[in-house]
Amino acid sequence: MTRFIIYQILFLASLTLAFAAHGSTVGNLASGAVISLSIPVLDGLIANRITMRHLWYSVRYAGKDVRISAAYLFRIKIDDKYLLVKGRRFAQIQPVGGVYKVSSSGTVFLTSINAQDDSLIPFDSQSGNDLRIYIKGSQIPKFYKWFNERSGREDSPWREFYEELIGTGILSQEVFPYVFQDYVKREVDPIRYSEHAESLEILIADVYELLPTPAQEAELRQLANTDLPDVTWVAEETIRRRGVLPDRTVLNVAQHARRIV
Repeated sequence: MTRFIIYQILFLASLTLAFAAHGSTVGNLASGAVISLSIPVLDGLIANRITMRHLWYSVRYAGKDVRISAAYLFRIKIDDKYLLVKGRRFAQIQPVGGVYKVSSSGTVFLTSINAQDDSLIPFDSQSGNDLRIYIKGSQIPKFYKWFNERSGREDSPWREFYEELIGTGILSQEVFPYVFQDYVKREVDPIRYSEHAESLEILIADVYELLPTPAQEAELRQLANTDLPDVTWVAEETIRRRGVLPDRTVLNVAQHARRIV
């Protein structure tokens, strides 16, 4: 980000000089610099588009309350079918995953930006320390910078994998004493008004793809051929259609399941 700012300053300085000294040798050199610097500036704008977007939000919605929910999801795929599990809070099927948890140092930071707890989800033993909060729009860039630094918050998708698949007995701990996964992407939704939350809202989701060992893949294949009420394997098309099957049967597929395809 610092290098991008330097490029911007040089670009604007060269642009100003090019107009001020138009037609002269200095002006021609400045015009050449403008052309040379336009590429890294454009590249920087693309690479930092989310940060730039949040800077705009901090001005546009400075005094507004904004709900932020940050979660991670697992893409678990066998033979073009995706594993979805029964939701614990809502009557839907959804990817394995959940909201990030905040550590004590993270709580200190959130207190420093006057973050308020989200009361949309009832507090219980499962929702404690969830990274689901309300902040003023002016604090969005600070929050996102802290979130990107990964300090003070959960930084592994293992907990939800264990709670939803191993702790429930769906998969065996002997075969899944650990998991290895690839980081796939991060989706940060543009700010919008949520009727559900009755406020402005930004949703953040990190997606990981499970990379099973041969033994783990074998157990997943066995699971795919076992009829369990809390597990459903669906095709990408079913997820994109929000659960509508070719025979017009409808599965209640969670909207955020689209993030894993």
